[in-house]
Amino acid sequence: MKPTERFTSRVDSYRRHRPHYPQEIVTLLERECGLHRSSAIADIAAGTGLLAEIFLEQDYPVTAIEPNDAMREVCRELIAEYPQLQCLSGTAEATGLGDNSIDLITVAQAMHWFDLKRTRTEFRRILRPSGWCAVIYNNRRMSGDSFHEGYEQILADFGRDYAAVRDSHLTPEGIAAFFAPDGMKEVTFPNAQDLDLQGLEGRVLSSSYMPQPGHPRCDAMRLAIADLFKSEERNGHVRMEYECSVAYGQLTTSAFDDIES
Repeated sequence: MKPTERFTSRVDSYRRHRPHYPQEIVTLLERECGLHRSSAIADIAAGTGLLAEIFLEQDYPVTAIEPNDAMREVCRELIAEYPQLQCLSGTAEATGLGDNSIDLITVAQAMHWFDLKRTRTEFRRILRPSGWCAVIYNNRRMSGDSFHEGYEQILADFGRDYAAVRDSHLTPEGIAAFFAPDGMKEVTFPNAQDLDLQGLEGRVLSSSYMPQPGHPRCDAMRLAIADLFKSEERNGHVRMEYECSVAYGQLTTSAFDDIES
């Protein structure tokens, strides 16, 4: 399945049950990258707008680029509340944006799906000379307590190609190679979701590799989720923890020989 099509049938679960992003990201980029209210922001592979929303809430104009029609339509619903949002069809490798038109490019939870060489060329084309790029990941905690280890086990037991997707995520070294030789900085923020049983199930279903309703293994998966929730819930909720990583830098040179397509 093409990366751009993996989430078509999971849009509702994605929007409702994926974690949001810390507002501190905006403050960081204002301080470090000179971001201000007239800055032009392009959120690439914007999905349903989970990252774009933290900028929109601070009155920033955002152009959301998203190749998946279903995801983009849900993102477009935010325009009713944030008229400064524009949603366009495009990819990281072919955004459709003008030359030297963007002050900040953001990418959240998607960089591992891109052709990195072509993406870097495209990002350099659309960025202004003083522009910045920020690569953001909510990295889910996978171990250290029985809840997070149990959740990881459910993904391993029922996921169609979970290991392949997990292992495809960019390492810190891979992200650094994307910015090289310009260099980058990285800052992390704690993040978390407090989930009831419906929310925990929705969080599982939002992942492209997990069985959906109607799949032969979906009922067994739901039983496993319910068992995990029953053993771990406190006051009707479980807490899923993340480390939100923000890697940011400029792309002033064209050398990126170490990046693998």
